[in-house]
Amino acid sequence: MDAQLLAALVDEAGRKSDLLWLRYAGLDRARAVWHAWQDGVAYVVAGGGEQPVPGLAEAAEVTVTARAKDSQARLVTWRARAEQLTPGSPEWDTALAALRSERLNATDAANLPDRWASESTITRLVPTGEVLEHPGKMPTDDEAAPPPDSPATTRGKLPWVFHRRPTRGPKLS
Repeated sequence: MDAQLLAALVDEAGRKSDLLWLRYAGLDRARAVWHAWQDGVAYVVAGGGEQPVPGLAEAAEVTVTARAKDSQARLVTWRARAEQLTPGSPEWDTALAALRSERLNATDAANLPDRWASESTITRLVPTGEVLEHPGKMPTDDEAAPPPDSPATTRGKLPWVFHRRPTRGPKLS
């Protein structure tokens, strides 16, 4: 694929997707984040009651998946340059407008800009033009990560639940 077609693919996938999967130094697995796409860049807000994306200050690897819930197929993976925006700058205001329109279920919509300026960071992910995976150039394995360690277990007998149907019939004498 030529560079112009790949840039169009990145832009179209970014506009149509709700989630981006980010992978960068310091993460053990890809992390899903919601974003706003505008003018060929992705904006991500993190921290301060928003999504936790610790350490997103370096270049990131961004994977965009299909919207269909049944497939979740990867569409494109590209390298991004991460730029943290300064509150009050023109870039911040542009990102704020884009993110605010995409932020669903905000409990304090009126105070959102002030809260983001004081508690959160907004990062702009700018495509560098390096496309790592695209249709026709996808890895053959599924790249599924093993589940993280957890103290939770499911061993042992399940607790009795009121109104549950008995598993055995009544004993006949």
